[in-house]
Amino acid sequence: MPTLYLLCGKIAAGKSTLARQLASRPATLLISEDHWTSTLFADDLKTIEDYGRLSARLRAAMAPHIVDILRQGLSVVLDFQANTVRVRGWMRSLIAEAGVAHELHVLDVPDKVCKQRLRARNAGGEHQFQVSDAEYEQFTAHFVPPGAEESFNVIVHKA
Repeated sequence: MPTLYLLCGKIAAGKSTLARQLASRPATLLISEDHWTSTLFADDLKTIEDYGRLSARLRAAMAPHIVDILRQGLSVVLDFQANTVRVRGWMRSLIAEAGVAHELHVLDVPDKVCKQRLRARNAGGEHQFQVSDAEYEQFTAHFVPPGAEESFNVIVHKA
């Protein structure tokens, strides 16, 4: 049965690494928000507000495509952050429209570890985006872990 795999965790918690692992399963496709936003909007992504606006545009454009892929019998690893109730609501709508199973993978990693990983990632220069400590704090301020009332099939990964 096709499954929609979702990822929730702070910046540099390991979402993309886990996404690649999940996508190695048979008949499973990886769709990465960072790839699409960096390719389509790199020059326009300057602030957290830009990210919010452009990420919403990307989600709106990708939704029918993701649903079609799932309906064709392929599983999808959605390497988009599931860090707010609003974004998880969008993801919930994909699950409902496609009529598929899902797993919400929550990476429970302390801020100290995420910041260490972020600094290493920035120094490596291979990630699409460089994120400062201040930007990390801005994004983290919006992080809301999933609640039981959201009724996701949650799998927690501890650091």
